[in-house]
Amino acid sequence: MGSANLPIKEIGEGPLVRPGETFHTVTEQVSRVTETAAPKGWWVLFLVALSWTGIFGVAVSWLLWQGVGAWGNNSPVYWGWDITNFVWWIGIGHAGTLISAVLFLFRQKWRTSINRFSEAMTIFAVICALIFPGIHVGRIWIAYFMLPLPNQMSIWPNFKSPLIWDVFAVSTYFTVSLLFWFVGLVPDFATLRDRAKNFSARQKVYGALALGWHGSNRHWQNYERAYLILAALSTPLVLSVHSVVSFDFATSLVPGWHTTIFPPYFVAGAVFSGFAMVMTLILVARVAYGVRSIVTMKHLELMNKIMLVTGSLVGYAYGMEFFIAWYSGSKYELFVFINRATGPYAWAYWTMIACNVISPQLFWSKKLRTSIPLMFVISIVINVGMWFERFVIIATSLHRDFLPSSWGYFRPTVVDICTYAGTLGVFFTFFLLFIRWVPMIAIAEIKGVLPEADPHAGHDHDTHHEGAAEPALAPGE
Repeated sequence: MGSANLPIKEIGEGPLVRPGETFHTVTEQVSRVTETAAPKGWWVLFLVALSWTGIFGVAVSWLLWQGVGAWGNNSPVYWGWDITNFVWWIGIGHAGTLISAVLFLFRQKWRTSINRFSEAMTIFAVICALIFPGIHVGRIWIAYFMLPLPNQMSIWPNFKSPLIWDVFAVSTYFTVSLLFWFVGLVPDFATLRDRAKNFSARQKVYGALALGWHGSNRHWQNYERAYLILAALSTPLVLSVHSVVSFDFATSLVPGWHTTIFPPYFVAGAVFSGFAMVMTLILVARVAYGVRSIVTMKHLELMNKIMLVTGSLVGYAYGMEFFIAWYSGSKYELFVFINRATGPYAWAYWTMIACNVISPQLFWSKKLRTSIPLMFVISIVINVGMWFERFVIIATSLHRDFLPSSWGYFRPTVVDICTYAGTLGVFFTFFLLFIRWVPMIAIAEIKGVLPEADPHAGHDHDTHHEGAAEPALAPGE
């Protein structure tokens, strides 16, 4: 018998949710979060996030009043925290599309428990990323100059500039990701609409968002066709967006930036940091809302394996950069990399190495890979490390240029720090509102991987009992 005809368990796959879950229990678990009062913990986190958003508003207002000089940018470090934060946020947003689109096209059904989280994270992370090019122009009221809008002065953006490529790449990525996220939500909005009281505001709002969905055969066919097309559009964007962002650096002649490894290196790093952020968020929500039977240890372990692979790719890229710097024979290139490891920013470089290269290697051990406290800590450590990666690339390549007389040192100002911390507040404010009002797990997709979705479910007693005997939750979870 060919492997395609074997039952799922015979080719090494186990149940994707805890045995005992049904269509009804899944709907109840996920819908209940939006239908009941928010717990006190949610309010505490929401107020904290909202206060950080207020800090962001004050920092940006001060920036607009004073000008970009309020930042710590100087000569020769003309790019500082603003571009670092922009690249970091774009990277965070990558895991959403990877989990939703790429894993969907490869028919990886384990994505169903975590794809809604990651899609929402993509939207909010890209919003935070887009803030920085907007305020980086200095005069934000003419930020529309970044777009090729017809005007009477015949002024057009410089299409040869990689910064304009950023505008096209990121705005396209945001638009497609938003459509992909919304289309996936339509059946779940209909579920919430049908559970709401008649003629209530809740029923009207969710009814409008459900776009008249009634679950007919025609609706499902159109839905699946639209979802597939958007997945196919999103997949190349995963590779192209951060590759284009890397061109900001790679097309320059600055030693440390002018390298062909940047596009794949940036994409691997983006997936690495994006998965880490999904892990951080999902671990908290999993405990707070009791969805451990849907987001199982199997999902978390698979995510840790992806972080191990992408972390190793990032570590390989760090090593290859050093090799090429030596092999190129360029003394300027070699100086930059030696300076990164031994110069004034060595503390940032070694923090990056410890967080991004060493910490994910712990996931080679299954025991550590399935330890929830450890994976929570490492997910935060990875995000810290990936922020330092972007800082190291920018600051260490600029602070010592060709003339020693113009060497400098970048120090962030209070405005720099508050702007970055403020975008974290914006991100978590949006995310907490998402958890409160939108199904945080794709109800319709989870039902597709339940035994009940199989028309032959329950007829094979041997298979049924094998699945029931294999717990999806680790002991002591």
